[in-house]
Amino acid sequence: MILVGNQRGGARELAQHLLKEENERVIVHEIRGFVSDDLHGAFLESYGVSRGTRCKQHLYSLSLNPPHEAEPTPELFEEAINKAEERLGLSGQPRAIVFHEKIGSDGRLRRHAHAVWCRIDIESMKAVQMSYDRRKLNDLGRELYLEHGWSMPRGFVRHEERDPRNYSLAEWQQAKRAKKDPARLKEMFQDCWAISDTQTTFAHALKERGYILAKGDRRGVVAVDHNGEVYAIARWVGIKTCQVADKVTTSQTLLDVIAARNEAAKRITDRLHELRATQAQTAKARLKDIAERRRRALRAQDEALKRLAEEQKARSQREEAARAQRIRTGWRGLLDRITGARKRTMQPKT
Repeated sequence: MILVGNQRGGARELAQHLLKEENERVIVHEIRGFVSDDLHGAFLESYGVSRGTRCKQHLYSLSLNPPHEAEPTPELFEEAINKAEERLGLSGQPRAIVFHEKIGSDGRLRRHAHAVWCRIDIESMKAVQMSYDRRKLNDLGRELYLEHGWSMPRGFVRHEERDPRNYSLAEWQQAKRAKKDPARLKEMFQDCWAISDTQTTFAHALKERGYILAKGDRRGVVAVDHNGEVYAIARWVGIKTCQVADKVTTSQTLLDVIAARNEAAKRITDRLHELRATQAQTAKARLKDIAERRRRALRAQDEALKRLAEEQKARSQREEAARAQRIRTGWRGLLDRITGARKRTMQPKT
């Protein structure tokens, strides 16, 4: 279920939006904690309370959109809204729930929901802080997809360290042998299963993460990593073997464990060759760049030396001309020769 929330003001505009007649049916399912029993009055109450604070966005609006294959009941929506309320820190705040029913492009009547809370805590007269609300809603949405077995959008797949389900001692030991975190490993298999609806897409999702879907000797369908470690799909996803068989319908055509290990080793070898070729090409390009920069540096050095020599020559000529202008002639010049003053004048200054 995709959950999208945002802080907002505009009480009157929001009420009008939720009651728009563009939907086939609008159901005001619940108004809790407000004196008024209609949306306009409830949201205006929130606005009135917010006037005693500096908060401009006194409402928090949440939309809940289930996947196409789901037919959620009002109870399921309420459960999701209650979980969102707790994680967002809005427990006990006044809220309203509205259901919209609209005919989709396939002609089916689908339902989605909106929940709106007043953010103002009456006791403290402060707005509830909505820190990291998007991340909290994404986590909850992802858990709802896993809980109800819905096909998960790729945008929900993430790889941060989490422990969404308990894992056994055997799973923990197997993950440690492969030098992998068991919580993240279990989550990876669950992600691959959740975003796949066929055997082909499941095998592709595993391949993207370095695993090969194979036929096990005793454990039905398994996955093999590049180290040759074998993982039972049913155990690591946390489902029954018959549920695996419902998706992996042509398991007999899969590689056996030995062939899968050989294929994994071949993939690693091919990849190492690619990396070696790439590294050699990068090194060659780097050496070429270094040689070109060295040539440019030598040219710049030669030009600098040439300019320095020209500047020194010009300076010497200027100083010689200046000294020549200081030499006296006539009887004064004769006197300078006798006293040695001429010689001192002709010597360059140091």
